[in-house]
Amino acid sequence: MASVFTRIIHGELPGEFVWSDAQCVAIMTLNPMKPGHLLVIPREEIDHWDDMPVELSAHLMTVSQKLAKALKRAFPCERVGMMIVGLEVPHVHLHLVPIDAMQDIRLEGLPQARPEQLAEHADRIRGVL
Repeated sequence: MASVFTRIIHGELPGEFVWSDAQCVAIMTLNPMKPGHLLVIPREEIDHWDDMPVELSAHLMTVSQKLAKALKRAFPCERVGMMIVGLEVPHVHLHLVPIDAMQDIRLEGLPQARPEQLAEHADRIRGVL
């Protein structure tokens, strides 16, 4: 069965895309830690990040660096944190989060964002890419 991310990538479920190329996409997460929180996801469904081909890992990092620079401009912050967790969806995804303190990084107890919030945040990021 396809992961929720594969279904978003194929247009079966809605997603607010900020990046799309032949190897990966970046979408706004439904449960953001902070405004601008997004996910960088390979198109290929790979469960564990340590199973990705080196070239794909390098590409995801290159895209993540570009997106981090855009996030800093769209959502001024001290840093852009990155996490690879992988327990919640069995499809590799990198969390990029504008942060100002360690308390800004957490995955549990986050409210779901409204679609119009995600669209506005995605527009801000795309505007600086």
